[in-house]
Amino acid sequence: MKFKIPEKYQRLKRILIWVVSFIVLLQIAYFVYDQYETKRIMEELAKEKEVVKPEPVMLFNIPIDSFQVVPGQIRSGQNLSDILVKQGISMSQIDEISKKSILTFDVRKMKINNNYYFFMNKKAATKVEYFIYEINPVDYVVYDLSDSLRIYKEKKPIITQIKTASGVITSSLWKTMESQALNTDLAMVLANNIYAWSIDFYGIQKGDKFRIVYEENFVYGKSIGVGRVFASEFVHAGKSYSAFLFTQKNKNGTDEDSYFDSQGKSLVKAFLKAPLEFSRISSKFSNARFHPVLKIYRPHHGVDYAAPTGTPVRSIGDGTIVAKGYQASGGGNFLKVKHNSAYLTSYMHLSKFGNGISVGTHVSQGQVIGFVGSTGLSSGPHLDFRVFLNGNPINPLDMKAPDGDPVNKDRMKDYTLNRDTLMVKLNAIKNF
Repeated sequence: MKFKIPEKYQRLKRILIWVVSFIVLLQIAYFVYDQYETKRIMEELAKEKEVVKPEPVMLFNIPIDSFQVVPGQIRSGQNLSDILVKQGISMSQIDEISKKSILTFDVRKMKINNNYYFFMNKKAATKVEYFIYEINPVDYVVYDLSDSLRIYKEKKPIITQIKTASGVITSSLWKTMESQALNTDLAMVLANNIYAWSIDFYGIQKGDKFRIVYEENFVYGKSIGVGRVFASEFVHAGKSYSAFLFTQKNKNGTDEDSYFDSQGKSLVKAFLKAPLEFSRISSKFSNARFHPVLKIYRPHHGVDYAAPTGTPVRSIGDGTIVAKGYQASGGGNFLKVKHNSAYLTSYMHLSKFGNGISVGTHVSQGQVIGFVGSTGLSSGPHLDFRVFLNGNPINPLDMKAPDGDPVNKDRMKDYTLNRDTLMVKLNAIKNF
């Protein structure tokens, strides 16, 4: 027998089904809407530009937004008092600054053309908050006047870059450096530090060339000088001279940076190639040189180095002063240095002698023994430099000097690795 549900319950059943279906549909609709709205909001947020708070502009590690910066430069005859009093700083405060500064920086050592800066309060234009003086391109001293006086020294951040360069000599090493926008300090390093014992830079020729791997230091994008030269090659008169920087223990047991050639031989020798640091030359060795004052030809077994009066003259090697005097009819003020049993050097036309120089004085290689002049028979300021071997004059530019200490045998493996690594960098330099 079939059971029949009453009509009123069937109606209730249909209502319940409709209600449940409506709720389910409502939930589905809400879920779809929620997903759509979430996506829309995320897309709008992605379109909005991110607001980044700008970094404060800094100068000498001081945010300058609240200050009016007034720059200046030390002029001839100016001192700290002259500079500060113009900004309304009292003499009593200036005296306090001078006294408290002595342990940080002696204000009497301020130099002409060095820069300084006043940081003035924008709301009170006459109030000095900071005074900064640049000691050199890196170091500066800060005088904080905002509250109680505070004085301290800081350094600008130095960025060191490893760089390479090359060039072919057309007129002079210096001009070649300038034409390539290279730091001309490189010319001095090559001539006076690396190859001072190997190459006569007063006799370099057109077509000589160089390539180098070195570091250069920058402060705020401006070069402040050359650092270490790691490797170089200089081709002079068709001969290649390589130099590689290497650190090893010296005779005192301390680490020392030195330059060595491709075979590990020291570039430092017993004698410098020239008695002056890199400068121009007036004449070379000749057996029939025209003497500019006597107006006659006579042998001049030496080299004249034209240089301004007062240019320091160096002893080319260790030795002892064996003669000091004046020749009115010849070399003027002169010195002779005995280096060993074979070699003797002479230096003539000096304007004056170095401090403590007298007969019997021991001198070291590179020591200043006198200064360029024009004493005696001379047409102008220059150094007449001569070399004698066993009493006979020889051409100074052809002088052979004993080698210095080579790479230590127990370090040759390390040196070879260092040399090969640097050689790869040298070979990668183009236009050589």
